[in-house]
Amino acid sequence: MRLRQLLAAIGLAAALGTADLPAQERDAFDHGEHKKVFPSCIACHQGAQDGVSALLPSGEGCATCHDGTIEGRVSWTPPDAAHSNLRFTHGGHIRALATRDSTAACGACHTPADSGWMTVNRAVTVQCLDCHGVKTAHTAAPDTACATCHLSLPEARLLTAADVGAFPEPESHQAAGFLERGGHGAQAKAPPGAASSVAPSCATCHARDFCITCHVDAPETALIQALAPDARSLGISSDLKAPAGHAASDFLTRHGSQSRKAPADCRTCHTQESCAACHNGQREVATALYAAGPGRGAGAVIVRRRPESHASDFSDVHASPAASRPATCEGCHVRTQCLDCHRPTASRTPEYHPETFLARHPTAAYARETDCSDCHNPAAFCQSCHEQSGLVSPRGQLTHGFHDAKNAFSLGHGQAARQSLETCTSCHVERDCLTCHSALFGRGFSPHGPGFDAERLRKKNPQMCTVCHGTAIPGG
Repeated sequence: MRLRQLLAAIGLAAALGTADLPAQERDAFDHGEHKKVFPSCIACHQGAQDGVSALLPSGEGCATCHDGTIEGRVSWTPPDAAHSNLRFTHGGHIRALATRDSTAACGACHTPADSGWMTVNRAVTVQCLDCHGVKTAHTAAPDTACATCHLSLPEARLLTAADVGAFPEPESHQAAGFLERGGHGAQAKAPPGAASSVAPSCATCHARDFCITCHVDAPETALIQALAPDARSLGISSDLKAPAGHAASDFLTRHGSQSRKAPADCRTCHTQESCAACHNGQREVATALYAAGPGRGAGAVIVRRRPESHASDFSDVHASPAASRPATCEGCHVRTQCLDCHRPTASRTPEYHPETFLARHPTAAYARETDCSDCHNPAAFCQSCHEQSGLVSPRGQLTHGFHDAKNAFSLGHGQAARQSLETCTSCHVERDCLTCHSALFGRGFSPHGPGFDAERLRKKNPQMCTVCHGTAIPGG
């Protein structure tokens, strides 16, 4: 009970200054009206002298004068406990002053300089700082002085998120470059020999939850993990702002090389998903970043912008740059976006392939210039056309037909099949291969090329082995 009364007496005013408190939070008792009645403070505040009794009167003593005859009746009760993060206790100061300055009275903390009797504030911050040897403004006090008067945020149980949001901003936070790398991060480090690795000035107002609002790399940052979690720290609003360098006109063209040189600089604000907002066709560019997840900040929200080269008529002329510089397109686009327009249907023109493509499509398919199966079903579309053109035997065997242009193709077809098996399956089925490549029947030719690791593949997928070997898998 004494603690609640004590906090009601000192309140948050020592942290913010009395002028910062709204009127409804100030003591309704008018000390100035009673300055001729009470010759000392301890007549009502006995606890301030002995550190044991109640600090605030119960209100019953008011009836001695306010009895309805001498003075009008009043109804006064001690206010509820004020929200505070102060270490201050009257009992502790009494014991300390007993050895330092036994003449110090209540006015040293509660009466502004050059003010009359009973001009009372909850606390006069500048006088508290002077007594403790701090000769600067409150919010410019050195880091080592914070813990003298203030508890860390997790220890200040009575504070609410609104109280935390009302804390004044320290002068150091307004300095240029404070939010940049090397600014607030360097200030957050405690001096050598401190009990915690985090500076007391940061722990007074902030907790891990606040840092996570911006830091994607929070789980890997030792300073952030050294702070205790406390959701009330979110009472202080914060916005993730792009560094000044991101506003440069050429930033988009050179940010890739910068991110590769110093990925740690990007990991603070960017997730893999933020890169994928633009680089959805090249997700490998973000492998050095962290994926979004619990305990991390949401990171920068990227708005994908249309490049300057993509003028209003770009869709009419995009074919040429897309053909000459496909890697540039792949930075932002994936193949399915192309197929939305270029899929060969009767209702959509122009088609994806140029007019002369049919003559050279075997080379394009074999070299995998594009993935044919994105649009075509090799077993139906390709084979039906080849059969109609007489390029494959109805029996689907390795005889005359499609491969006649290359003499003795069958002697080297293994390498071709390993390089692009998809082109084979457009005409052939598995039983065609087994005519020669089977350990159970046929000609018994081994399909395994140089460096074949039978044991590894057997462990990975033994069913594949049974096609040729049946249940008698070697090494099984």
